[in-house]
Amino acid sequence: MRVLLTAVATTALVVAGPLAATAAGQSPQGSVGGDQLTTEPTVVADGATPPAVQASAYVVADVDTGSVLAAKAPHAKLRPASTLKTLTALVLLPRLNKSDQVIGTDEDAGIEGSKVGVYPGLRYSVDLLFQGMFLASGNDAVHALAAHDEGGVPATIQRMNKLAAEIGARDTHVTDPTGLDADGQYSSSYDLALFAQAGLRRPDFAKYASTKYTNFPLAKAGTYQVANQNKLLFNYDGALGVKTGYTTLARNTFVGAARRDGHTLVVTLMNSPHGITEDASTLLDWTFAKYDLLSPVGTLVKPTITETAGDGPNVSKKSSAGSQLPKRTRAVLAPGQAVQGLALRIPVWAYAAPPFLLLPLFLRRPRTLRTRRSRRH
Repeated sequence: MRVLLTAVATTALVVAGPLAATAAGQSPQGSVGGDQLTTEPTVVADGATPPAVQASAYVVADVDTGSVLAAKAPHAKLRPASTLKTLTALVLLPRLNKSDQVIGTDEDAGIEGSKVGVYPGLRYSVDLLFQGMFLASGNDAVHALAAHDEGGVPATIQRMNKLAAEIGARDTHVTDPTGLDADGQYSSSYDLALFAQAGLRRPDFAKYASTKYTNFPLAKAGTYQVANQNKLLFNYDGALGVKTGYTTLARNTFVGAARRDGHTLVVTLMNSPHGITEDASTLLDWTFAKYDLLSPVGTLVKPTITETAGDGPNVSKKSSAGSQLPKRTRAVLAPGQAVQGLALRIPVWAYAAPPFLLLPLFLRRPRTLRTRRSRRH
């Protein structure tokens, strides 16, 4: 009896153990980019003391050398909000022909969160949708682009997770390419720096990230102006833009870059209550001023692939404006992702509960045995 109970309880703990470790963000592979880069909320820098900022996590790194010059909880797994669109862009940019025409759908227009104004029935070039994605953080534009690609939104999610692993972004798991607060979706300030570094190496990514204004078509006639939400572009000397983000749960998130004195720096911040642009500017100013005094405290790992190609170009599409468009796909999770999200929401103690629920069955003596023993007394 004791052997059986011990075996069942051990099995429950073995099942619960990996889930607990995953939920806590533990990794048997150690800290990517160096031992000093951990999940701890301690500021790490060598050569000067960084200014205090309100973000729970941040990274400042040199894009060209890959040197991490300052960090705070760089591997803490947090909600990325729309900064995750940097990874979405890395997947979709190599796959979609920018002259392709995409027809807006009700699904695009009805998506939650920030929108650029994709209207059902109107035609948009892929190029314009990328502008709407970067400048206005349009979730409708992201959905239209992902649905236009082969396999639709579910395939885009799979490619994003695959590419994150190839880049070395082990803190990232994607369940929604827009960056909305979806179950099981997280990233880190370190991974966001990896995405920015990979993106800025692409001329098209860099161009979209630094574009200040564009014009988007109205439903009936005419256009309206869309301004980039990244205020760094408008008030910081040498700014290269990149991406902002905000949701209720993620709070303010930020990916910014700037080039001065021959150095290109990226700064990423997560879980900040407010003042995200000011904090980013402060960290960039400090790093540029102290650059020669600073020693690297880590490094942005090199990807295990030669190019961030997102599984290669989508050769099934034709570039002509009159090409046949694919059927639109609803934004749903793949079965494996849904199971994983459900598993992470089950409390660890629940896996150990069945053995204890069965315990009374084993401890109850059979009625006939109790009757026999009572007659002996």
